[in-house]
Amino acid sequence: MVKRLYNNTQDRILFIDNLSVGKHPQEWLNQPLKRKDGTLEVYGEDERLLFIEEDFRITLEKLLNKPDFLKKELGLDEIAFSDVYHFAAIVGGRAMIDGDPIQVALDLSIDAEFFYWVSRHKPERVLYPSSSAAYPINLQTEGNAIQLKESDIDFHQMGQPDMTYGWTKLTGEFLAQITAKHYGVSITCIRPFSGYGEDQDYSYPTPAIARRAVYKEAPFEVWGTGYQGRDFVHIDDVLDCIEVAMNKIHDGTAINIGQGILTSFRDLIEIFCELAGYQPEIKPLLDKPVGVHSRYCDMSWVKENLGWEPKISIREGMKRVYEAVKLREIELGNLKPS
Repeated sequence: MVKRLYNNTQDRILFIDNLSVGKHPQEWLNQPLKRKDGTLEVYGEDERLLFIEEDFRITLEKLLNKPDFLKKELGLDEIAFSDVYHFAAIVGGRAMIDGDPIQVALDLSIDAEFFYWVSRHKPERVLYPSSSAAYPINLQTEGNAIQLKESDIDFHQMGQPDMTYGWTKLTGEFLAQITAKHYGVSITCIRPFSGYGEDQDYSYPTPAIARRAVYKEAPFEVWGTGYQGRDFVHIDDVLDCIEVAMNKIHDGTAINIGQGILTSFRDLIEIFCELAGYQPEIKPLLDKPVGVHSRYCDMSWVKENLGWEPKISIREGMKRVYEAVKLREIELGNLKPS
C-alpha cells in the first residue's frame, strides 16, 4: 500500500510499524533514506515517505494528548490527514490465534484508541481492514461449507466469530459504523480472505509452502488433513478493490475481498509441487491447529454494487509466489541457480 500510494499520488505518506512482524522499510521500500530526525526516518528524493518505528498505540497517544507532537517532536509542519489506512493488528498464524488468544485480543485496544482519534480529528477517509475471521464459525464446518455473504454478519443476530481475533475485528467493524454515523467520517471496511503475495513473510502459509516445494520436501507435511480450504486472493487484487471501495462506500459498510473459490491446502501443495516438477506423498500432521474447515466468500455484492472482480487467478498468483521465493532463496545463498 505504501508503494502504491507513493507511485499514484503526490501526498506525503506517514507509515507507522513496530516491526513485530515484517521487515524494516530499508529492505523493501527501494527508496533512499534521506535523513533521520529522532524516531522519524524520511525516504525518497522528494522526502514524501515518512516512517516511525513504534507501537501504533504510542503514536496515537501522542497525537491525542500532544497537539503539537508532529511539529515539536518530529519537525513536521501541521498535517491534515486525508486518507488513513488502519492495518495495525496483532494477527500471527493459526498457532498464534489458537495458542495465545489474549495477546491477539490486544487488537481491541488498538482499534478503540484509533477510532477515538478518528472521531476527534476527522480525516477525510478511513479504511478499516476487518477479516474473514469475523464470520460465524458455524457456517464454516465440514458439513456446512457455504460461500460467505456480507449479510451473514448481522449485528442484530450474532453468530460466534473465530476466536479473539474474529471478535476484535467484529468489534472494529461496529466501531467503524458508529464512528461514520455519529461523527460524519467516511469509513470503508473490508473483509479480506486469505491474502498472499510475492514478498510475504515465511510465517504465512502460502510462501512457507512454496519454499518447501522449492526444496522438494518429501514427504510433504500439511497441518491437519490438508482438506481444509481457504479463499486465496492476491495482494494486488486486494489493493485494487480497496481503491474502488473507498471511492464508493462511506458509511462503514464491510465488503468481502476474495476470489470466491475454495482451495484446499492439498490443492495448494499440488500447484507448488507441479511448479517444482515433482509429486511427493502428502503427510498429514493431525496434532497441528487448523482453524475452521472451510472459509471462502461470495463476491456477488461487490461485483453487482462496485463493478469489481479479481484479476489474478490462483495458478497465476501462486506461480508468481513460487518464482519469487525461489529467487529469494538464491539471493540469500541458500539455493543454487538452476
